[in-house]
Amino acid sequence: MNRTTDLFLTAIAPVIWGSSYIVATELLPHGYPLTVSLLRALPAGLILLLVVRQLPPAGWRGRVLILGALNFAVFWSMLFVAAYRLPGGVAATLGAVQPLLVLFLARFALGNTITVLGIIAALSGLIGVAMLVLGPTASLDPIGIIAALLGAASMAAGTVLTRKWQPPVSPLTFTAWQLTAGGLLLIPVALIVEPGFPMPTLTNLAGLIWLGLIGAALTYYLWFRGIARLGPTTVTSFGFLSPTSAVLLGWFVLGEALSTLQITGVVVVLISIWLGQRAAATPTPAPQDIPTPRTT
Repeated sequence: MNRTTDLFLTAIAPVIWGSSYIVATELLPHGYPLTVSLLRALPAGLILLLVVRQLPPAGWRGRVLILGALNFAVFWSMLFVAAYRLPGGVAATLGAVQPLLVLFLARFALGNTITVLGIIAALSGLIGVAMLVLGPTASLDPIGIIAALLGAASMAAGTVLTRKWQPPVSPLTFTAWQLTAGGLLLIPVALIVEPGFPMPTLTNLAGLIWLGLIGAALTYYLWFRGIARLGPTTVTSFGFLSPTSAVLLGWFVLGEALSTLQITGVVVVLISIWLGQRAAATPTPAPQDIPTPRTT
């Protein structure tokens, strides 16, 4: 496949992630975000494991647990803490610092070059997201702010390490390992914080199937595949498409109003993504090869 196809397939992931808000609010029981995250990650990971029929060898299990924590357990936990304690616009805007963090983490971990154009792209995307979702009555909560920033840092670190730690397996297998690890790590947290999850209805099951099979298994396969093929600094700007998709779906599906400022924000986000691709087109050093672990 050529680069354009890889870019398109990778961009599908955050576009679909934007549907999570509508699915969660319209199809799932309220008040159980961590349990929903668990039911989103673990079944999807186990289904993919049944497909690939390959467990991580001993030498990779520690790395897989770290990636499962960064990309799923910690990220989703902090995301929901921020969502509960902050208005959605504030949480989304703080989360949009992730591409900027990826630029610096990739410089440190992978030796990638930081360019002025890359910084401009990340900052303009942040501004575009703020225009999309940040309301005039937004309030700030210190714990929510810390959670939002920790979530962004967790996903940024997971994105970079997913590129640095490339096992000798297919992206589908790597996705299965990470989803399963993230789901397993969420079990004790969900049981302690959110006991008493109700028996799912058919509507709930439809929402969980969408979030698990489409919003997790498919999208993270495309995301991790994109990181492996294109690099973290190239794919991370696509993350701005998630809040953009959420706002546009709210307008199209729920009939929510779309202001001139929000329309301008959509344009700014698209320009920032284009700038991000231009900045990432500069060749960067490939990650060091990691010896294939011996299996027993």
